[in-house]
Amino acid sequence: MILNVHNICKSFDGKDILSGGSFHIENNEKAAIVGINGAGKTTLLKIIIGELSADDGEVTFSKDVTWGYLAQNQNITSENTIYDELAEVKKDVIALEQNIRNAEEQMKHATGTELEQLMDRYTRMNEEFQRASGYAWKSEVTGIAKGLGFLDEELDKKISTLSGGQKTRVALGKLLLQKPDLIILDEPTNHLDMSSIRWLENYLLNYKGSVLIVSHDRYFLDKIAGKIIEVENTRISSFTGNYSDYAVKKEQLRVSQWNAYIKQQAEIKHQEEVIAKLKSFNREKSIKRAESREKMLDKIEVLDKPVTIDDRMKISLKPSCESGNDVLEAEGLSKSFGNEHLFSGLNFSIKKGEHVAIIGDNGTGKTTLLKIINGIETLDGGTIDFGVKVHIGYYDQEHHVLHDEKTLFDEISDDYPALNNTEIRNTLAAFLFTGDDVFKRIGDLSGGEKGRVSLAKLMLSDANFLILDEPTNHLDITSKEILETAISGYEGTVLYVSHDRYFINRTATRILDLTHGQMVNYIGNYDYYIEHVDEQMQRLFGSSGNLDSATLGSGSYKYATGVSSDSDASTDSAVVSGDGNSLDGSTASAASGADDWKAQKEAQAKKRKMEAALKKCEEEIARLEERDGEITQALSDPSVGTDLAKLRKLTDEQTEIQDKLSALYDEWEELQV
Repeated sequence: MILNVHNICKSFDGKDILSGGSFHIENNEKAAIVGINGAGKTTLLKIIIGELSADDGEVTFSKDVTWGYLAQNQNITSENTIYDELAEVKKDVIALEQNIRNAEEQMKHATGTELEQLMDRYTRMNEEFQRASGYAWKSEVTGIAKGLGFLDEELDKKISTLSGGQKTRVALGKLLLQKPDLIILDEPTNHLDMSSIRWLENYLLNYKGSVLIVSHDRYFLDKIAGKIIEVENTRISSFTGNYSDYAVKKEQLRVSQWNAYIKQQAEIKHQEEVIAKLKSFNREKSIKRAESREKMLDKIEVLDKPVTIDDRMKISLKPSCESGNDVLEAEGLSKSFGNEHLFSGLNFSIKKGEHVAIIGDNGTGKTTLLKIINGIETLDGGTIDFGVKVHIGYYDQEHHVLHDEKTLFDEISDDYPALNNTEIRNTLAAFLFTGDDVFKRIGDLSGGEKGRVSLAKLMLSDANFLILDEPTNHLDITSKEILETAISGYEGTVLYVSHDRYFINRTATRILDLTHGQMVNYIGNYDYYIEHVDEQMQRLFGSSGNLDSATLGSGSYKYATGVSSDSDASTDSAVVSGDGNSLDGSTASAASGADDWKAQKEAQAKKRKMEAALKKCEEEIARLEERDGEITQALSDPSVGTDLAKLRKLTDEQTEIQDKLSALYDEWEELQV
């Protein structure tokens, strides 16, 4: 056990935030803290790291345990470049490397006792350098920088020029490079795109240390966490397993608590009725019996009414009228901002009833595309046509549809004047705005609160085509789940951009991946996408990363799949943009058996190739490590220390071996994926 949190209590202004709860973290354990916004998760983290003091209870770290903490937002003040700021973590190793080089120079000119002392010092420094993985520090820095989404050309950017999100990524990179015994992260995925999140998942999963995370990213928690620590109604509880395991156990516990509460309430009511009846007899014996029952009733520890999802947001999204079957047709879309080219030649269609998620790395133009469709941004080229009776409802992550100077009440009443006072209040209450909350200014709300107001307006609109930009941003897990239920049951058409993979998994019937300035289509949810993306990228873009013209041909792709289309909805992934032949549903269905067999054979061949490469890599590592050990043994021989030519030859060979080993270790790690 490396961390023990015992009976923590904390209040602010007389209001309990944490009122007792204990948990512990074991060596190499990956745990997550979950709870609704305002439950006290960040407060708990700050108590653990000593930034806040608890009113009661204690936090104990095991002896000599090192830990590192990443807050949600970072404001690094530095004139370093991104690379230099990350390399700052390795300054001791860098200094040691320089001392080794200096010692090598000094040994060229030293003799006798001085040379012996230098040799001893040189050997010790080399051993220390190897223990610190000194030969790999550069690849570690660049590997983590790339993993967190920084391009090679961005590494020379100064920290002072970065956005808040980029600074947070730099801070996360520095923490990972420090490799503490316990990594503590508060919402680490907020500023990462999907590729970087997947990289971070693999990194943390294989991290030889413990991890404690606060996150609303349920897909991330499913991949990483082996323990869920819940903060709810000031109490702290622990559950073994990942988030999905926790959700099942939580529901079972909720049902059990409700049953116990209902049973106790029924018993209390029964006893009260018996007491009243006994008293109504107005006899001494009956009255004594009633008093005895009253005393027993007073001793009962009354169970609190369980707080359930039904007490929170209640969203019902229903289109007021149906659109035609063809909702949207986009042809040849292109967009650039100055020298920044986002995409060109995008062709795709949306059919009635589809729930389509647009995904892609940061900066690919996803939000811009939604703004173009909604008429907020202009096109450089191409056309967008809407079908019959299509009414758009737009939700943007910056909430430009809201007016900061208005109150919540006025925001609703001005846009929907037919609603009376009660109807407006009921609508806002469904999104957790009650009492005087309805008179708050929009400009004074948090991001999450603005999101709820935007959703309320969306619910009231006559839209049958919802366009949503990051709808789950700033929502806690409970609110996300309610929105998921509403979107999943929505009979209209939905097109949205999201980084929330769990949300995509539950709500999407199709995924459009905006990548390489093009768009690739996957008929399925996020799990389907993950299963097929590597194969599809290789097939369509090849190893060069460019669109494979041999695969695409020269035709113009037209959408031929989807929930309401006439073609087979079981189609495999397909390119739906650029100049290319259709990989449509009928083609995919006809060739599915042959393709599956071919894909299976290719996968087997690829696996054998990977296994052979892994074996070869491991054999080479073993050979070089053996030779490295021989050289280290030789360097300890005093006779070698007096033979400068031989000494130099051996140290040069060892340096070369370490460089080769560093590359081989990277190769071995890649082959494990």
